[in-house]
Amino acid sequence: MLPLSYAPPLPPPQSRPNPTPSHKPKPQPCVLLFPAALRTAAAAAAISFSLLAGNAAAVAAVEQPPEICRGQDDGREVEVKAEAVTNEQLVEEAWEVVNEGFLPDAGSRPWSPELWMQRKQDILQGSIKSRSRAHDIITKMLASLGDPYTRFLSSSDFSKMSKYDMTGIGLNLREIPDDNGSLRLVVLGLILDGPAHSAGVRQGDELLSVNGIDVRGKSAFDVSSMLQGPKETFVTIKVKHDSCGPVESMKVQRQMAARTPIFYRLEKRDNENSSVGYIHIKEFNAVAKKDLVSALKRLQNSGASYFVLDLRDNLGGLVQAGIEIAKLFLNKGDTVIYTTGRDRQVQNTIVADSGPLVTTPVMVLVNNRTASASEIVASALHDNCKAVLVGERTFGKGLIQSVFELHDGSGIVVTVGKYVTPNHKDINGDGIEPDYRRLPGAIHVHQIFLLLHPTCNVVYCSAEFTFVTDLNEARDYLSRCQSKKLS
Repeated sequence: MLPLSYAPPLPPPQSRPNPTPSHKPKPQPCVLLFPAALRTAAAAAAISFSLLAGNAAAVAAVEQPPEICRGQDDGREVEVKAEAVTNEQLVEEAWEVVNEGFLPDAGSRPWSPELWMQRKQDILQGSIKSRSRAHDIITKMLASLGDPYTRFLSSSDFSKMSKYDMTGIGLNLREIPDDNGSLRLVVLGLILDGPAHSAGVRQGDELLSVNGIDVRGKSAFDVSSMLQGPKETFVTIKVKHDSCGPVESMKVQRQMAARTPIFYRLEKRDNENSSVGYIHIKEFNAVAKKDLVSALKRLQNSGASYFVLDLRDNLGGLVQAGIEIAKLFLNKGDTVIYTTGRDRQVQNTIVADSGPLVTTPVMVLVNNRTASASEIVASALHDNCKAVLVGERTFGKGLIQSVFELHDGSGIVVTVGKYVTPNHKDINGDGIEPDYRRLPGAIHVHQIFLLLHPTCNVVYCSAEFTFVTDLNEARDYLSRCQSKKLS
């Protein structure tokens, strides 16, 4: 689906009625069928993500190959085909998605269930002669909402989204609670003929371990990061085929490797014994948290007395990666972000579940291209009095979208919720105002940081940076913030 993401705060797939009469095949013993054929195809295809203009943040890929249970007694493969829908039913399906979950605040035009019902009645007065005409009607219907992020996806565009790979081996995972309330990780999507698919993994398989480490109870995001590694290296996974099949261990060669978005340097301060740990995060991807943890530990061990986190020009990426990175700086129980929406499944409070990795002062650099997941990190650290924000007002992208697959293979992106900061500020459209445009007592030091490589055309180069000559100013600000928070 798109920018593929799938973990909290992203709401789970929404079930919707099948727009066509469904004849359910008689269940076979131990067979995983598509529930009511395609009724759940759209549901399983609903994955939430954060998106900035045309830039895809990343979410979890989904393909919908036929479900097969290889554990049947007679050894036959059972396959359920998608049911055909009429052009009118396809339009009504798209209408229903908006009717159930669209966030009215996202549109520039008035929206209510009554107005939307009238819209459907007007559209379906006559017959729709062709599939292309149905697609045109859906496109115009969504455009009438006045939300630039809610839009139609052709089948080819949806297919490209569904093949997004977070793991490097061509699969995407979904967290499924079992009867005991524990989480199981189930293969939600596969890239056909990708490494995992070629090794024998199938949609619906449960992932049990990665390189001998039990992954039951772990988040899909963390396990996706565990699967990542250098291109053409191997990872050993253990899967349980379907709910009734055998357990199999297989060695899978990684096809793609996510590039590190973390670049860092320890900078000594003139005439002082203290050092600054400077970290630039270019985007939030599947390896961002893992690489940031390594950078923070190395800088701490090298004597960094405080950190500068540079989020300038970071347009976002995987929302869950941003959330996990924010947690590295927060106390257990601190709020990372709130999500709100019409659907109760979108309404959520995300909190840090462990103590901070870093307790030293942090400054976060932001500008007008700091957006989406970057704004989640900046607001979480700021509102919990963990960081001072320096720079320009941020972009202001605080909406949540979900991608839904329609029954003909096309799809729609719908805004279903928004993010609210720990201090209950709606950042969408307004952004976050920094504490300082330039910290008092600061000077500009013009220099080039060659980060991790001697040539700028290989890695990120920072041409200008602000060091705070009076670090006490930042400490005093955070101390006042903490006092106000406790009062």
